[in-house]
Amino acid sequence: MDDVDLALVLAFDCSASVTLGEFGLMASGCAAALRDPAVTAGLTGGPLGASLCAVLLWSGPGAQEVLVDWTRLGDPAGMQAFAQAVEDVPRIVPAGTTAIGEALAACMALLHDKPAASRRQVVDMVGDGRSNAGLDPRPVRDLLVQEGVTINGLCVLHEEPDLLDSYTREVIGGPGAFALQCQDYQGFAEAMRQKLQREIAGTWDPRRRRS
Repeated sequence: MDDVDLALVLAFDCSASVTLGEFGLMASGCAAALRDPAVTAGLTGGPLGASLCAVLLWSGPGAQEVLVDWTRLGDPAGMQAFAQAVEDVPRIVPAGTTAIGEALAACMALLHDKPAASRRQVVDMVGDGRSNAGLDPRPVRDLLVQEGVTINGLCVLHEEPDLLDSYTREVIGGPGAFALQCQDYQGFAEAMRQKLQREIAGTWDPRRRRS
């Protein structure tokens, strides 16, 4: 497979704090963000003309599943098909604790297994609670950063109003890392759109190396 501008892992919290209805809003909101013309243009219009994306669901230790494997996004039709796959993703990961370190480790393994080299690697961590089980996320975060990966966060604050602070300290890292927030899942689609637009902006930087 030809090299791509960006390899992006979308990692969604499926812990017990996320209800079935909230998971539906998360999946449909992400799909809506992916269908945004600016997001489509960013993921398919970089110097190499394509990105790789995958979707991972996670909750407690040992509960991580890749629901949409690496997909090459090189044109609007491919983007639409991927967005539909995200919207239709089933919640097969059991509800449980919030093991962000374990989720980051699963994202690392997924990036190691990507089918093409990429100019940038980004993990998009989405959640509504701080880590409370499994590996400490900070050492795993640091390992990813050492490999040139950027970890960004989207925090849903309806249960933990100070979650952004926790993500900033323990989760995000790497070149240009940032965390955004939304108050509840009703605002998820717009927050996700803003996050994706900001994440893909760096795919145009000609100084990026491939990895």
